Amino acid sequence: MDIKFGIVTCSSTRSIDEDTAGARLEELIAEQGWTTLSRVVVKDDVDTIADAIVACCDVGADVVLTCGGSGLSLADVTPEATRKVCDREVPGIAEAMRAYSMTKTHRAMLSRAIAAQRGRVLVVNLPGSKKAAEENWEGVYDQFDHAVSMMAGEGHA
Repeated sequence: MDIKFGIVTCSSTRSIDEDTAGARLEELIAEQGWTTLSRVVVKDDVDTIADAIVACCDVGADVVLTCGGSGLSLADVTPEATRKVCDREVPGIAEAMRAYSMTKTHRAMLSRAIAAQRGRVLVVNLPGSKKAAEENWEGVYDQFDHAVSMMAGEGHA
């Protein structure tokens, strides 16, 4: 199954050239034989992030990965933007990411990342650092094919 991804990096300080987390996620997606349709960097602003998530959904992404903005800084508003444009949360994904990351660092408990559905698209908040984004990916990527199938109405494998 070719899963199509959108990547939205949320940062008021990075450009696309400095987006090491988004670039690494694009590599990890390709390693699975999946496709990245879009990768953008947007400012830490609820409406801007929400618009970027919707744009990824509108171009046909099955999964939208956000990078950054899920911590405790007052500028971290990615979970709020995700909730604004999604229909329902998928808490097990965020719980699994935190549990996996806790085996690497206890700071994982400070993550406010969520996962949610916008129609038939899964939106997953990942951390903004390259290392943490990769670790969170490792904890959940093997469930994306089943999640996409379920959202498409294909039933249990």
